[in-house]
Amino acid sequence: MSDQRVLATEFEMLAALMEVAGQNAFKVAAVRRVARVLEDFEGDLRAVAAEPGALESMDGVGKSSASKIRQWCDDGTIAELDTLRGEIPAGLVPLLDVSGLGPKTVGRLWREADVTDHASLRAAIDDGRLAALPRMGAKTIANILDSLNFAAQSADRTSIGRALPMAESLAEDLRSVDGVHRVEWAGSLRRGCETIGDIDLLATTSEPARLMERLTRRPDVTKVLASGDTKASVRLEAGIQVDLRVVDREAFGAALLYFTGSKEHNVALRHAANTRGMRLNEYGLFKDDGDETPPQDRGMSPLASVTEADIYQALDLPWHPPELRESHDSLDAAPPDLIDQGDIRCDLHTHTTASDGHLSIADMAREAIARGYHTLAITDHSKSSVQAGGLDEQRLRSHIDDIRAVDASLSEIRLLAGAEVDIHADGRLDYDDDLLAELDIVLAAPHVSLRQSPKDATKRLVAAVSHPLIHILVHPTGRIIGRRPGLEPDMDALVAAAAEHGTALEINANPQRLDLRDRHVRKALAAGARITINTDAHAAAHFDFMRYGVVTGRRGGLTAKSCINAYSASELMDWLDR
Repeated sequence: MSDQRVLATEFEMLAALMEVAGQNAFKVAAVRRVARVLEDFEGDLRAVAAEPGALESMDGVGKSSASKIRQWCDDGTIAELDTLRGEIPAGLVPLLDVSGLGPKTVGRLWREADVTDHASLRAAIDDGRLAALPRMGAKTIANILDSLNFAAQSADRTSIGRALPMAESLAEDLRSVDGVHRVEWAGSLRRGCETIGDIDLLATTSEPARLMERLTRRPDVTKVLASGDTKASVRLEAGIQVDLRVVDREAFGAALLYFTGSKEHNVALRHAANTRGMRLNEYGLFKDDGDETPPQDRGMSPLASVTEADIYQALDLPWHPPELRESHDSLDAAPPDLIDQGDIRCDLHTHTTASDGHLSIADMAREAIARGYHTLAITDHSKSSVQAGGLDEQRLRSHIDDIRAVDASLSEIRLLAGAEVDIHADGRLDYDDDLLAELDIVLAAPHVSLRQSPKDATKRLVAAVSHPLIHILVHPTGRIIGRRPGLEPDMDALVAAAAEHGTALEINANPQRLDLRDRHVRKALAAGARITINTDAHAAAHFDFMRYGVVTGRRGGLTAKSCINAYSASELMDWLDR
């Protein structure tokens, strides 16, 4: 793991322990902001740390944080973190991973109930210490115990590829309940994050009891965690938690904005409201009259609340799509016109039965035609991908003929004869240049040696994007979310080389890959590199992965203009020729 990833984890831990210890919330937020800066940083962190003033010039990194970064680079440790680790029982750290036990709650349990680890928390439940605490009722305690048991089984997050279809099915079902006006999902799922902790649903209805009953009595619900007049929480057999809230119809926009997040974006919006003499919460945007009592509790009418757009407009701020509501997106700057699924007009990375796909060339073409695409690239694996049925030179030449024969029989779509060519560990390609030149489109991909050093990985991938016959570098790091981290090249060097040589970088839309990541998309666009979004489809259903690639592109600020897949047929062919 690279220095910045390790250090980002250390800063996240520092923020959590500061919160457990009850330290200033603004300082905690600042430390968490630095963790995200480090997570997004690409390059040689130690070299930057050695340059006077370089760390301080990074957005979100102040003098104190810069000092901590340099200390870690020099000594491999952060003194403040070491001090907190010495002061706070080590057993509290694992409790931070238990659902419903945030750092504040863990700190409270430590100070008020002498909880120091999982065992003492269970003991505090058994002997009544938790029940003696204010605002710690029987239902809350039961939920904590249930969360402890659940955490012992699985602490994994859910990929967007599993969570989004579940949310869509839930919302469709709940919208059919009598009296329901609207149901939407919020949280990290609405922001398009690659993994989801739980599914947050917001609804408006004139019959809340019916809605709660429908959710809690679904056959796929294994545990009802809470059920009240306006809120219910359940656990599905798929292992994910669903939280449903009923909100007032007139406050739906404010609630959707609040529960979508991110926390940093909400804090920034509240600060913007405060500087304008207003107060913002999940009930609406109100005039600030100096009274600390919540304005909605005093019958005040909001200045804006019905839609999110109303609130941004009332604050004199540009609308921000959910995907751009993260800590690195400026409130004042108008977001670009982000790419949309409707802009996608081709797929340039697919596989057939010639290698490890499940459909013939003609069947793949029919799937693409059904989606309104003007072009489809057939790009089966090269010979080194033996486990995927990779094609040797003779089979590839025969496959090229087969693709062109099917293409000649179709008028609705153009088929490109291509290949996904392995990049060897030393940067060499799996086929010689003469064979590559026979293809309409050439993709290069790393599949093996995915634990290379960042230096070797950079050299390997830069060699690929610099090759004059390579059109696209696909799934550049080779990561599989939650299973392997993949390569960690110097992304600044890679995107610069891609921009220089006109080679596109792929967002692989398979929800287990999403590689390029959103932060890499930002770097590529800043360097002037082109982006392509492809499904890597091996079956008909895989064409539907496109939406996950699109949302990743949107999180990276991708526009249709910078995406190869949004080109017209003639523009695409011109780009391929160049």
